Amino acid sequence: MSDTGNNERPLTARSVVASTLLGTTPPTLPGWLLVRAGALFAITEGTVRTALSRMVAAGELTTTGGDYTLAGGLVARQARQAESRQAEVRPWHGAWTMAVVRAEPRTSLARADLRVAATALRLAELREGVWVRPDNLDPARLPQYAAVLDAQCTRFGSHPVAPSAPALAAALWGLGEWAEHAHTLRARLGDLVPALEAGDTAALAPGFVLSASVLRLTQADPLLPPDLVPPAWPGAALRADYDRYDRAYQSLLRAWFRAQQD
Repeated sequence: MSDTGNNERPLTARSVVASTLLGTTPPTLPGWLLVRAGALFAITEGTVRTALSRMVAAGELTTTGGDYTLAGGLVARQARQAESRQAEVRPWHGAWTMAVVRAEPRTSLARADLRVAATALRLAELREGVWVRPDNLDPARLPQYAAVLDAQCTRFGSHPVAPSAPALAAALWGLGEWAEHAHTLRARLGDLVPALEAGDTAALAPGFVLSASVLRLTQADPLLPPDLVPPAWPGAALRADYDRYDRAYQSLLRAWFRAQQD
């Protein structure tokens, strides 16, 4: 079952830095501004600067002239995040794709990398070493994850016979739980948008946490064909609500950043 992101994670200096840059295009900001972003959450300057140094050492950021830029796995995460908001699918004709792990020795790191890649590609684990999904996504999407999958698996085309495809999809991806959480987040987005559009900077901190929750959930959306999801599936509605919310949030955040420069 996919992780629907029901548990909101506590904010750390690293998560504030990463999320601020993940929401910035191009993902580069001066260090002093990232320090100010930390102040929104009562995180001290020293704590933020320590996080910046550790992220540079870990290869998650690069730094030039006081500016910090996403690097390493966070670049892939930003691409995955953008892809989850676009939710592009292809027409579906009933076929599924299956990736089966080859019978070769693998390290624990390789196993972990495969799980991350398969999840990013929105495959579900039917049983250990067998990953499946309806064949309705562009195989060229997220090539860095596809390369990991192809290095360890052999791919097949398939058609499930029993149980029915909708029942199989519901079991593999926990669709009821995902939809329930989506409805909850839509209500929270709707509650916060008026404050953001009114320019209330007090909404930035809770909005930051809410943004992260929505993006985790959209990345857990399996992007199934309409035939395989329950009626009134809220995926498209959640993304539309988030687009409006994000426009308001980013506009207010930019205004807040400009105020810090004055």
